[in-house]
Amino acid sequence: MFKNYLTISLRNLNRRRGYALLNIFGLAIGITCCLIIFQYVAFEKSYEKFNKAAKDIVRIRLDSYQQGKLAYKSATSYPAIGPTAKKELPDVEDFCRLYNVQQLLVNEQKNVKFNELKGYYADPSAVDMLGINMVKGNPKEVLNAVDKMIISESFAKKYFGDSSPVGKTLVSKDPHFTEAYQITGIYKDYPRNSHLVIDYIISYATFGKIRRLEGDTQNSTETGWRWYDFYTYLKLRPGTDVKKFDAKLGPFCDAHVNIEKGHKANNVRDELHVIPLTDIHLYSNANQEAEVNGNGQVVSFLFLIGIFIILIAWVNYINLATARSVERAKEVGVRKVLGAGRSSLIRQFLAESFLLNFISLIIAFFAAYLLTPAFNHFVGREITTGFVLPWDYLTGFLALFFGGSFLAGIYPAFVLSGYQPVKVLKGSFKNTSSGVLLRKTLITGQFVTSVVLVAGTIIVYQQVSYMRSQKLGTNINQTLVIQGATSLRDSVYSKAFQPFKQDLLNVTGVKNVTASSNVMGQEIYWTRGIKSAAPNASEVTLYNLGVDYDFIPSFGIEMKAGRNFSKEFATDKKAVLLNEDAAKLLGFKDAKSAINQKVIPRDTLTVIGVVANFHQEGLRKSVQPIIILLEPNTRDFYSVKVGTNNISATIASIRSIWDKNFPSDPFNYTFLDESFNHQYQSDELFGKIFNIFALLAILIACFGLAGLSAYNILQRRKEIGIRKVIGASVQQLLALLVNDFLRLVVIAFVISIPVTWLLMSQWLQGFAYRINISWLVFAAAGTVITIIVIATISFQAIKAATANPVKSLRTE
Repeated sequence: MFKNYLTISLRNLNRRRGYALLNIFGLAIGITCCLIIFQYVAFEKSYEKFNKAAKDIVRIRLDSYQQGKLAYKSATSYPAIGPTAKKELPDVEDFCRLYNVQQLLVNEQKNVKFNELKGYYADPSAVDMLGINMVKGNPKEVLNAVDKMIISESFAKKYFGDSSPVGKTLVSKDPHFTEAYQITGIYKDYPRNSHLVIDYIISYATFGKIRRLEGDTQNSTETGWRWYDFYTYLKLRPGTDVKKFDAKLGPFCDAHVNIEKGHKANNVRDELHVIPLTDIHLYSNANQEAEVNGNGQVVSFLFLIGIFIILIAWVNYINLATARSVERAKEVGVRKVLGAGRSSLIRQFLAESFLLNFISLIIAFFAAYLLTPAFNHFVGREITTGFVLPWDYLTGFLALFFGGSFLAGIYPAFVLSGYQPVKVLKGSFKNTSSGVLLRKTLITGQFVTSVVLVAGTIIVYQQVSYMRSQKLGTNINQTLVIQGATSLRDSVYSKAFQPFKQDLLNVTGVKNVTASSNVMGQEIYWTRGIKSAAPNASEVTLYNLGVDYDFIPSFGIEMKAGRNFSKEFATDKKAVLLNEDAAKLLGFKDAKSAINQKVIPRDTLTVIGVVANFHQEGLRKSVQPIIILLEPNTRDFYSVKVGTNNISATIASIRSIWDKNFPSDPFNYTFLDESFNHQYQSDELFGKIFNIFALLAILIACFGLAGLSAYNILQRRKEIGIRKVIGASVQQLLALLVNDFLRLVVIAFVISIPVTWLLMSQWLQGFAYRINISWLVFAAAGTVITIIVIATISFQAIKAATANPVKSLRTE
């Protein structure tokens, strides 16, 4: 029986090749898009799943309220939280802390040196809690003492080649001292689907030792409740309710943090919250995130787009199948007269539906396999080398596929199998109004989706363009940023930097040189509590930026009041600048009133100037309150303003001067505008993905529209012939054939406006500075869809309108 159904289905598809090809191509494109999007979503949601303990691990988040207002949410917190929580909270089984370390590492035997940015000091428990897969070394012992270090396989190859590094040392060239780390273990490269990038780990005890060498007498790496630069992870006992545990952190925080005199005196209140390890990548967007996280909202949008695209393809099938009902009515009538039952006909038509879908599925899997490398390159990450779907997503997709295929086939099957043979064979059969209404409803749904996608694409483009075009309050163009020299001791460096700076200024093409602790586009981690010297003033948290004398003029930052740092004033060593938000937060009425006022971070400092607000980071975040400190010999970053002519020669000259002055440091540089705009990469990528899949969704809808309009015109050929005989013009006939579809576009346009508004308004909430959604966006989207609809059906409509009416009437 199945063989008979298959044979008949193949014959029917072969007889109606145009209809079959339209459906197969539309379905194949829809399924391919759905598969690729599912693969992308699966990867984004797979973060930390490699870690067997992930389901029981949470990370602490610190929320600080100052003067009753939320000042910041930080992914980092206090180092004392972990050990104290393990001691006092029964739900806590273990903890680990990470502290980011950036340093110059050297293999002195091979003279291999690199500035390393992706390393951490970490507790021994980090190996187990973070799912680090050790290749060599005992996981329980590799980090259990000072000066121990474990490295990834790639890291080991970079410094030691093919020889084993275990037992050997790497030397840290710190400005204050030189430290040798013994390599005690090697681990497999940390998986890409983690919120952390970990190239190497140094034992946490080493950090405590270094702090003691720097004069720390209070064991702050273990007992500190004010220093919040530590990522703290807690391993909860299996079965712990995370929400209930989160509620317990309120009293815990009050008992250890909010009880401090400084918090009470300055009206500061902290809150501690937890986020499951597996949620960090998509749902955490706090300050001081270890890496740039994903966006759960965007991933959900793309997931829905994938489903909508395949639904559009199935809608095409339903529309074309039901529209062809008149054509297949006689077939049904004859088969019923010959004894075919309705159930047999339903199975036959379902077999045709599944055959079309199965052919499309095979093509889609092949296409997804071929397109995956290109898509990975497009999104800027290597998700997989070939097309792979995790088992749970593959199962979900197959359930969606078979369920959708069945539902897409069942309605046409019931419609076609329900025809009465007497009426059909007498020629009195007509399409039902309910069938026409269903097709119009489905087409309207397609148009709604298309308008939403087009309007959404325009809004994303406008938002990204808005962020790129806004004035930052600082000039970042033509700025070469060099990572600072770290190998020299402070006493030597202070004598080396100024000659280096002067040598750079003598290079043709170099306009300005300035040093700073951060550059634009970077999040500032250096914060501290500061208050004005006025009586009863409250302490607030400000972001600290260390600069030399030339930073403000080099970046074109506007002075609102007062003056810049100057070598002519010896007292400037005890002076600071504020930006407008910092001055306001400290309680000064305006910029002028802040001049010559005293502020107290540790020593009493004098405000000599207030600068205009500038965007230290992109427009996703609000302007930060910044205090600018004079540090003439700061060494984190050197910003070199260069001309536009012969940049390669200028860079070569800069490199030569660098090698002469800092031979022990590698020369690493970037262009500031490129690194700054990297912040918008995820939003631009979202816009591009949105755009591509919007175009594909519209293309699939056009396949169905083309087939449906062709069949509609075929059904009305007698009407067209009569109208033409009685004098209707081509333009009138064209309007007649197009108007029915344009009415549906208008209905879809009205429905799509509130849908798009709600969806895109929610997306825009993630930006501190955002556009207002204009009605012009919807007008543009409606116009685009209208043009596409007219273009899709016009060719066949014009062909029908210009045909000889004698031929169409003769065939009736």
